[in-house]
Amino acid sequence: MLRNESFNAPQPSNDPIIARNMDTFETQFTMRPGVALQPGTLQAALLDRLTRAMGKNPDQATPRDIYDALSLAVREELTLRWLATQRRVANAHVKRVCYLSLEYLPGRSLLNALYSLDGNLVQEARVTLRSMGYELDDIADQEVEPGLGNGGLGRLAACFLDSLATLQYPAVGYGIRYDYGIFTQVMASDGSQREIASSWLRLRNVWETPRGNVRYTVRFGGRSVAPPSAGVGEPHQWVDTEDIYAIGFDQLIPGNRGPTVNHLRLWSGRAITPFHIDAFNAGDYNAAVREQVAAKNLSRVLYPDDSTPQGKELRLKQQYFFVSASLQDMLATHLSEGRTLASLPEALAIQLNDTHPALAIPELMRLLIDEHGLSWPESWQITTRVFSYTNHTLLPEALETWPVALFQRLLPRHLEIIYLINRDFLQSAGARRAMDQETERRLSIITEDGERRVRMAHLAVIGSHHVNGVAQLHSDLMRRNVFAGFAQIYPD
Repeated sequence: MLRNESFNAPQPSNDPIIARNMDTFETQFTMRPGVALQPGTLQAALLDRLTRAMGKNPDQATPRDIYDALSLAVREELTLRWLATQRRVANAHVKRVCYLSLEYLPGRSLLNALYSLDGNLVQEARVTLRSMGYELDDIADQEVEPGLGNGGLGRLAACFLDSLATLQYPAVGYGIRYDYGIFTQVMASDGSQREIASSWLRLRNVWETPRGNVRYTVRFGGRSVAPPSAGVGEPHQWVDTEDIYAIGFDQLIPGNRGPTVNHLRLWSGRAITPFHIDAFNAGDYNAAVREQVAAKNLSRVLYPDDSTPQGKELRLKQQYFFVSASLQDMLATHLSEGRTLASLPEALAIQLNDTHPALAIPELMRLLIDEHGLSWPESWQITTRVFSYTNHTLLPEALETWPVALFQRLLPRHLEIIYLINRDFLQSAGARRAMDQETERRLSIITEDGERRVRMAHLAVIGSHHVNGVAQLHSDLMRRNVFAGFAQIYPD
């Protein structure tokens, strides 16, 4: 299935992107079998990165400089294994896991990478650093933990990525590269507790690789226009939108003592026109950079305060921002390997970690129908075969919902698609099982109680072929309680 001999065994590549300069790469890689940082070579590798890559005099280097140099040397080894992994995956045409999560808590990378490459490297690093007057633990403490998550949701996501790489499953994690994470708690002089921005990126992040060429346009607002004589479910044009770029940054995810290195791709917002010189010359300095500020706000912090209308809007825009860029990236990779869109279910397994990425369901429908010209039935069959959904809460009041009016303003095309999904589901469910009006009301994606809202958990259940909790007990309770109506329609 996902892991097999055709994936594990390196093969010649015909892929134009991955195979570029592959002869040179193969020569270098075979000249350096296994881990290049063998005992006796670590100090030379560290000093090489310190002097040649960083321009630092070893006699004047700070502990942070030593940390950066050692991390660069270790990351180089991970990068070689990542390149080999990507080549094997592309050649074997195996199925990839694509994990969508608004949070990740991967922890610190240096010690994890050393242990993952070769346990002997940890002792070698201790001896090497001690000979230079440093302790490994002190150097490792120079690393700031990535501010990409808040709690159990993020830690679970990071653990899954670690496990997938260790078990040699080809996988990609997708999320947002938050500039400031969530927050850091400090004690004020009067004894009160305060929250300040967690600026984990204030120093160079050695472990990420900027992918300036991995750039996708994400759109908001505007209006959906149906061509003349277009029927229900046929392609529409989404026009008069506000557009921004999503720029990719990769963090490598090594398996433990194995050849597979996967990656976590994080998106950062950028304006298409970051600076308006005319406004600046006219003295309106705020207007000159307004678009850039608005774009970067999408990747500023995790869970912006949604007690204001602006906060609610930013949260919804964040969720769409990262799922749109991620799906565009998946489709671009899939098509670049010479595969067809009809084969997408055999190529991708997309896991929704809670309801935050549920917008991926109508977004994939939009991409398949509006951008690639597939029919509604074919698009829906593909969509429901690639998505699975993990639920994290049993409290109905804690399940995420969004006002229809906000959807209409920010994502008008997606609201149309959600209405059609809901209509088809209720008709299909009614054919499977007799339903009264009250049952339809409970199962509908759109709640009509007071302010009309979109139920994201309902959308995730209806658009997925498998739904689970975070434990067997959780899944059993979901069947009996919060999703009992869906379990009766889809008992499997």
